Amino acid sequence: MPSPPTIQANAIIANSPFPPVRKVSFTAPFRWLALGWQDLRAAPMASMFYGITFALMGWLIHLVFEHAVELTSALTAGFLLVGPFLATGLYDISRRRENGSDVMVPETLTAWRANLGAFSLFALGLTVITLIWARASLVTFALFFSGGMPTLKNFFSQVISADHLDFLLTYFAVGGVFAAVVFAVSVVSVPMMLDRGTDAVVAALTSVRALFANPGPLLLWAALIVLIVGLGFATLFAGLVIAVPWIGHATWHAYREIVGDGVRDAHYT
Repeated sequence: MPSPPTIQANAIIANSPFPPVRKVSFTAPFRWLALGWQDLRAAPMASMFYGITFALMGWLIHLVFEHAVELTSALTAGFLLVGPFLATGLYDISRRRENGSDVMVPETLTAWRANLGAFSLFALGLTVITLIWARASLVTFALFFSGGMPTLKNFFSQVISADHLDFLLTYFAVGGVFAAVVFAVSVVSVPMMLDRGTDAVVAALTSVRALFANPGPLLLWAALIVLIVGLGFATLFAGLVIAVPWIGHATWHAYREIVGDGVRDAHYT
């Protein structure tokens, strides 16, 4: 029979708006990728609809800002910052598959309406972070990139050189701070808002708790996301057709494994 302190502690956990966070193994991200790949194969048309949309958005950014490389790089990186929110439809596809429901693209496009207030607040927060990043990116270019702005055609050869080492270090350091903040508050928050109707603050704080409870696995997960999405960018955005839905579905499974459902899920190893 549980002791009174244990009963009281369980009651506090049960009444808390914050769900328990499980601890996962270091290799868990590879399991999420495997499960995400299964979702992608099971619903290829719906999944790749989102991948194609992301690729088209990338091409559009480069087309519109072809002669403003500093804006192109800032918006491309900003595009990644709002990615967790834009992938809501992919989380819904995985959720529907998990529940045995039919997967219809039009329904996944409006999945956010079920928790409109939380999604709106979260989207606003990501938008503000993206705008601040865009300004910080422009300032970094202006202060640290010498020899005039690079051209889009020769961007990498001009930027990635020993002459611009100070620029590269500063640019990636500043960008890393923004990316770390977004990753911390969004690693499980958007799927959680979709699945449980949680408000944006509780979801974001739960996401931060998940990161502190699983620093090793989630840092590995972040590295895998950068690698896979980076390969998508390296193929002139064509690879995003597969990379984006794969990561999106895997993120759903990360959320399902990390965020518990009750008192008995308070710890997991």
